[in-house]
Amino acid sequence: MDIWEQIKRDFKFGSNLTKLIYLNIAVFLVIKILYVFLFLFNIIDNDAIVYWLSLPSDYSKLLIRPWSIITYQFLHEGFLHILFNMLWLYWFGKIFLEFLSQKKIITVYLLGGIFGGLFFIIAYNIFPVFDRIKTEAIAIGASASVLAIVTTISFYVPNYTIRLMFIGNVKLKYIALFSIGLDILSIAGENSGGHIAHLGGAFFGFLMYLQLKKGKNVDFLDNIFSSMAIFFKSKPKMRVEYKNQQPPRNDYDYNKQKIEKQKQIDAILDKISKSGYNSLTKKEKEILFSASKKNK
Repeated sequence: MDIWEQIKRDFKFGSNLTKLIYLNIAVFLVIKILYVFLFLFNIIDNDAIVYWLSLPSDYSKLLIRPWSIITYQFLHEGFLHILFNMLWLYWFGKIFLEFLSQKKIITVYLLGGIFGGLFFIIAYNIFPVFDRIKTEAIAIGASASVLAIVTTISFYVPNYTIRLMFIGNVKLKYIALFSIGLDILSIAGENSGGHIAHLGGAFFGFLMYLQLKKGKNVDFLDNIFSSMAIFFKSKPKMRVEYKNQQPPRNDYDYNKQKIEKQKQIDAILDKISKSGYNSLTKKEKEILFSASKKNK
């Protein structure tokens, strides 16, 4: 199987974490490739794409492009920017899915990014230090969304331990506290808006943790993004056909084969919903992929 087919399989049947990472990478690559064509043909200013997708701190500009409160979460400036964000998202997203649902990782990512964006906008409009730049300032990147995921899971399972290179075993709660503290201390640096947005994401992550700790039903938060959840949904509808099998002798045999095959597919899909696509065996992946192709 070639790389493109593997990517399609991973995106279609993989976890919501995989889909978030692929979506971020896809947006990054498409924009960078588009930049090249815009540059070569001198069609429009390259910054026009960033202008329409980035989050402005100016209220009047936000009214013109309200979608930017979502799109900025998938926009990255350079290779190192997206690399570190996706590494953090992958590491902590895997832990997140060990304890919380596939749907919640989408909710925390998007709402954490929204909170980060709101923190950025409010800060740039109330603190005098930003008066000279607030009309031109923009926010881009998944950092606020990622830190929301980091904070939620780090406080939800604070004593969960991971091993860091050159440091050793570290509990999640210390990583979260260190990250938040570093962002607070870095506000006076070059990327003030970015660090403020990070804190907004962390704030939502802590709010989510508090709700989960109290045992409150937070499914209503998941339902806010129910339309987007369809895009990330891991269970596709399938119509199963049968080839390379002995033909059923009668309707009873046919229905029996159909039921047994569907049970096999349902078991695989249940395994994906609990443990993710990567937990499947090679045979299970082949069965699922074959069934999906027959549904086209």
